[in-house]
Amino acid sequence: MDKFVTLEEIDQTAQAVRSRLEAIPRAGLILGSGLGSLADAAEGATVIPYSQLPNWPVSTVPGHEGRLVLGKLQGQPVLMLQGRVHYYEGYSMSQVVLPVRVMQRLGIQCLIVTNAAGAVNPDFEPGDLMIITDHLNLVGMAGENPLRGPNLDELGPRFLDMSRPYDPQLMELARQVAGEHDLHLHKGVYAYLAGPSFESPAEYRYLRGIGVDSVGMSTVPEVITARHGGMRVLGISTISNKANLDGNTVTTHEVPRLTTLVKGVVQRL
Repeated sequence: MDKFVTLEEIDQTAQAVRSRLEAIPRAGLILGSGLGSLADAAEGATVIPYSQLPNWPVSTVPGHEGRLVLGKLQGQPVLMLQGRVHYYEGYSMSQVVLPVRVMQRLGIQCLIVTNAAGAVNPDFEPGDLMIITDHLNLVGMAGENPLRGPNLDELGPRFLDMSRPYDPQLMELARQVAGEHDLHLHKGVYAYLAGPSFESPAEYRYLRGIGVDSVGMSTVPEVITARHGGMRVLGISTISNKANLDGNTVTTHEVPRLTTLVKGVVQRL
């Protein structure tokens, strides 16, 4: 039976975090596979292992440190998740998105979510950055939507409009920062699959045929939950591997840093 996180549990976790905050963060950041080093740039950081927070799901995946980092980035107070949990780890969708619910209860209004993703678009190369302009929730379309179950009316509506999941102003801000630092920035559609197995060649061909540019095993439930609570969202994929169309491509989670881009966006919030 699914575990549906209650508002009381969310508020219990939020209070545990709030007691360690010096100021309401300007943004929440979720750092994906191999991207946790960005948290090391936080100034005056308070680090809380997930295991010390009530109700918080603990990551079991290599490359996800499993720590909450409170501090300043470019002078702005931020809350950073150094690693996330995934549906394939055995958590319910409600548990997967609990960190976003906590951000909402803390009053955070902007979410920057990052991931390491496989390239489906043949023009993408490992190490490239892609702004997520839209997504395909292939897991949620099959029933496992993070809003399934009792609706938390205090946090958002029963039926959520998803016509604009990613914030146009934040996307434009990211493009400006990328231009100033000579960072090549793709834009495209991200597909969410459950994992943990990577995609077969036939699945990659299918994804390309329906207009997907990158694919991964996270992010979309967090984005839906953030939008449910009225948060503005910026999504960024770091391309970790080329499409495995012929069965010969090796997949890896070794990815470069997003530090320059994310720092520039946070600075201008």
